Amino acid sequence: MREIILDTETTGLDPLRGDRLVEIGGIELVNQFPTGRTFHVYINPERDMPEEAFRVHGLSAEFLRDKPVFAAVVDDFISFADGAKLVIHNASFDMGFINAELKRAGREPIGMDRVLDTLTMARRKFPGGSNSLDALCSRFGIDNSKRTKHGALLDAELLADVYIELIGGRQTSLVLADSRRSATRATTGSGVASPREQPLAPRLSVEAMVAHAAFIAEMGEKAIWYDILPKPEPG
Repeated sequence: MREIILDTETTGLDPLRGDRLVEIGGIELVNQFPTGRTFHVYINPERDMPEEAFRVHGLSAEFLRDKPVFAAVVDDFISFADGAKLVIHNASFDMGFINAELKRAGREPIGMDRVLDTLTMARRKFPGGSNSLDALCSRFGIDNSKRTKHGALLDAELLADVYIELIGGRQTSLVLADSRRSATRATTGSGVASPREQPLAPRLSVEAMVAHAAFIAEMGEKAIWYDILPKPEPG
């Protein structure tokens, strides 16, 4: 199963009012493991950068002026995302911008049936709590100390770790590891159960054990019970 963990940065909040993409970052997972393939591009939005947006991601109009426009990178983006499930935090926001840019470039929009929203997942798992990316990193013990500002590729890397936690990947690994450790403690290297340091107290009464020994004795010396029990001493 191929998935793309995706994040974007923009000039604002509403693509229908002229806000544009300025950065896309993506991490490829196959069977929920990073493959090392990434997609990262800065985009010239062909407009100014509002101060509010600059404070969020630190990408100035001057920095973006010589970067490619979306139409110049759209083929690379489509090729990278082709056929994969897109995993996005607050997916309606990012997909609104991505599809607006695809429309401007004369390309087909990406359907939401291809999108998995980790914010929705987190809200179901932790109702009533904060489910921002920073809050989830803190909840799962993921180091986000480098996230002094929003950045699409860094945020995608953090989201990949959060996503694995949300689907129980790391917890499942720990359960398997605990099971293996328990099995190791209970067996020797040959796979035979090791003796207890303190044997359990017998559950049978003395009277029951005497009666059982008398029952076996009636079967004769060749009784199969004597394969595991000592034979009585001759009287």
